[in-house]
Amino acid sequence: MGIVSINNLNFMYHDGHVALDNISLDVERGQRLAIIGPNGAGKSTLLLHLNGILQGDGKIDIDGLKISKKTIGEVRKKVGLVFQDPNDQLFCPTVRDDVGYGPLYFDMSKDERESLTKQSLESVEMLDCIDRPSHHLSMGEKRRVSLAAVLACKPEILAMDEPAASLDPKRKKWLVDFIKKNDRTIIIATHDLRLAYNTCDRCVLMNKGKIVADGNISDILSDSQLLLSNDLEPADFVISNTK
Repeated sequence: MGIVSINNLNFMYHDGHVALDNISLDVERGQRLAIIGPNGAGKSTLLLHLNGILQGDGKIDIDGLKISKKTIGEVRKKVGLVFQDPNDQLFCPTVRDDVGYGPLYFDMSKDERESLTKQSLESVEMLDCIDRPSHHLSMGEKRRVSLAAVLACKPEILAMDEPAASLDPKRKKWLVDFIKKNDRTIIIATHDLRLAYNTCDRCVLMNKGKIVADGNISDILSDSQLLLSNDLEPADFVISNTK
């Protein structure tokens, strides 16, 4: 069993749309996993199950803890989820308050909250914005503050939904370096195949709520026919490890 273990997970939205169809997936500690697929594949829905925001039929274990009402607090401390839209994550008056909210929720001391807030903002190069209102930031800045807010909770697993969206080329390069240097277990849901290739060693391809392929990222991204048949553009920049 990995640090994340998902067995026979199914989820249907209220309108009857089946978002996850019998998903089983293990993620090893320290692994960097990219989840790719077209719109509506179920990528975001899957991430939202990792810390119990959504709860479908099936079993999910996070570092040996089965997600339930009793364990949800511990699970959410272990799994830091960076939302696709930072406006869904930032709701406090200032950047300091937003980044410090998680440590407050987990009953950390005032001194520890302040230290983690500053460390986390410094790690995403946003410390100079600590006293700015979050809603005055650009979308790219909000995305980095959202990441800092998750890092301040010291999660063991970092799950990011489209983390490169709204980032300029300089910040995309920064994000790649950040992910590659990070020793956490990292799960990325993304349309950005180049980001996935540059940061992850394993890839899961989803479509229509199912896992279509799971394996070495070079092998999956170099299979143009596989990508095209699942509504993705060929990743011509990839050379398969098997060639």
